[in-house]
Amino acid sequence: MNTTAQLERKTAVHGVPWEDAYAYYQAVQVKDVIYVSGQLSHDKDGNFVAPATLDAQGKPADFSAMEAQMRQTYRNTIAILAEFGATLDDVVEETLFVLDVDAAFAVASKVRSEMYGKARPLCASNLIGVSRLALPVQLIEISFRAVLK
Repeated sequence: MNTTAQLERKTAVHGVPWEDAYAYYQAVQVKDVIYVSGQLSHDKDGNFVAPATLDAQGKPADFSAMEAQMRQTYRNTIAILAEFGATLDDVVEETLFVLDVDAAFAVASKVRSEMYGKARPLCASNLIGVSRLALPVQLIEISFRAVLK
């Protein structure tokens, strides 16, 4: 069988430099599902919010900026979901990639409850400790899957 039909896709970007450098979209919608790439803690101009302080080897020296980075990451997600007419209420799964699991665990409940507006957000959630993220000042990156009603 040889078919050339392609899925219709809608895409969205923030307009930050690394989208072109890495050649990717922040989110892709196929049918009623929105796949959101790993979101970071940058402002609309691509400047990091609460960048981690780095040690002499260029690695994060502490993780005290985890809460601020997490909060900004959710704000960026809210903005990208809005491009599709979606909100965090449409999120069914999120995966948090973090450099320090303890630091993330300490603030995740507070930040997630605040951003979702619920004590227990109605989505599956994964918290995964990693040894490195794309940019040295990053402590967290979060990817999402949302389903439109």
